[in-house]
Amino acid sequence: MTDYKPIQCELHDGFELACMRRLVDQVIWQDENGQLQRDKLRFINIDIRDGEECLIAADHNGKQLRIRLDRIQSKPPGC
Repeated sequence: MTDYKPIQCELHDGFELACMRRLVDQVIWQDENGQLQRDKLRFINIDIRDGEECLIAADHNGKQLRIRLDRIQSKPPGC
């Protein structure tokens, strides 16, 4: 069982729109170890696995990251 907590619909819609537009923006999130991370990422997709919704994004080197939506502390671009 996961400790994932669904995010507000408005934020979810904002992340989906950013992915559709392939936007690049500063993202602040907590990693699996509880450490705060900050990076400029390209929004690629929203993925659901094991009941957890995640942002799939790429950093400036093209490395893909999978970030749980409930661990993202910054708002999506335009929200």
